[in-house]
Amino acid sequence: MLHCGQILQGRYQLQEKLKDSLLKQTWLAVDLATQPTTFVVIKLLTFTNATGWEELKLFERQAQVLKQLNYPQIPLYQDEFWLEAQPAYYVLVQEYIPGRSLEQLQQCWSEAQIHQIAKQVLDILVYLHDLHPPVIHRDIKPSNLIWGDNDKVYLVDFGGVQDQTVSPGATFTVVGTYGYTPLEQFGGKAVAASDLYALGATLIHLLTGILPADLPQHNLQLQFAELVNCSPSLVSWLQKMTEPALEKRFGCARQALAALESGIVLDATLVNNSGKGGLFNASIAVPAEIQGWNWGAFLLAPFWLVANRVWIGVLSWVPIMGFWMAIALGVKGNEWAWKSRRWESIEHFQKSQKRWAIAGITVGIAINLIVWHLGVLFLLSTLF
Repeated sequence: MLHCGQILQGRYQLQEKLKDSLLKQTWLAVDLATQPTTFVVIKLLTFTNATGWEELKLFERQAQVLKQLNYPQIPLYQDEFWLEAQPAYYVLVQEYIPGRSLEQLQQCWSEAQIHQIAKQVLDILVYLHDLHPPVIHRDIKPSNLIWGDNDKVYLVDFGGVQDQTVSPGATFTVVGTYGYTPLEQFGGKAVAASDLYALGATLIHLLTGILPADLPQHNLQLQFAELVNCSPSLVSWLQKMTEPALEKRFGCARQALAALESGIVLDATLVNNSGKGGLFNASIAVPAEIQGWNWGAFLLAPFWLVANRVWIGVLSWVPIMGFWMAIALGVKGNEWAWKSRRWESIEHFQKSQKRWAIAGITVGIAINLIVWHLGVLFLLSTLF
């Protein structure tokens, strides 16, 4: 039984147990052989009759892959050895990264922070996926991403790593975490885009505060757009990252990174952030397709405002202010209507406003001419 203060290999003194499961343990330890002493992470696989060959194979593969990696935001391999004890342990020693996992932080993440996390992790994945053979992490999730004390994001825990293509008919071990793992990975066919799905699901978790497995789905696609307040471009980017169909997802980390940095809305029809409120909140993006002059709001302001729930339009009923409010509704009507009530889609919104425009032109002009004529007559009668 391992305990705090115990020294392994005459060098690594155990300080604190970080994780413990049936066959695996993770400890924070001090490397006494360095001057000054440094912290390291010790991972141990218990070797007993209950230890399956698959667990041993994955643990060995993790050590072999880590030996080959040299990237600033991946903990460095330092040592491995067998610990002869009762029971015996296979031990892996890695660099310690001061910081906390994204799971531990449990905070409200801003869009800028999500963008920062996404970019840094994608940079790591570009490095991993460009290796020969490509290295697929297969278990990206908040607990495996460390926000370092230096404000950099680190990818840790390569226990499920895959560094070669699975041959057809070969046996495989399903690794990953439910909710973050795409369908093809459950079938033993993890590819570079599988890591992209896991990253996308992780970012959605951070934005919503809801586990991906608990989010509603439609045709296996995570439904989260109504739960976040971020730009349409980021929403559509995350939707493409988490496409259930592999062929519809980004093909590689470079492609995903380029799309993220360009800020281009990939499929505006997927983005529906209507009904968020905040008429004067510039951070709530409005689809470009609906922007422009609104004839229905201008010509039928007193009626249009009720149907579209743009209650600031009540000012159009106020004498003298009515005309100027109608102009304001003409200019800002589309934006305000989009923010004020929930629409099924952009197409639904456009059809509704088109009907109001037709009504405004066919009926509203006549009504307004009559009202303005009566207003002029009333004004003249009061003056003379």
